[in-house]
Amino acid sequence: MTVPLYQVKADFFRALGHPVRIRVLELLQDGPLPVRELLAAIEIEASSLSQQLAVLRRTGLVTATREGNTVVYALRTPDVARLLQAARRILSDMITDQGRLLQELGAEESAA
Repeated sequence: MTVPLYQVKADFFRALGHPVRIRVLELLQDGPLPVRELLAAIEIEASSLSQQLAVLRRTGLVTATREGNTVVYALRTPDVARLLQAARRILSDMITDQGRLLQELGAEESAA
């Protein structure tokens, strides 16, 4: 039995549904990083980061390569960075729209 495309998409977006996973992807936009640098930047327990990295690997958003004793993570494709940039633009537009609505509500309350 094949999985419907909408289910695969939902699973993909569910993988993006954790703040640590988003932060890891943001950090990797500038290039591959070893786990120790991810740990220093995110400041969480190593076991928690390991769990989140495992989700990103299973989903295929990141790759992991071993360099000696160090594991280095990278975005699988630049499209992941573009997706994060698109999300930022969408959120920025939403916040701008909400700001306008708040201004309009404030103007209405002042007029009343």
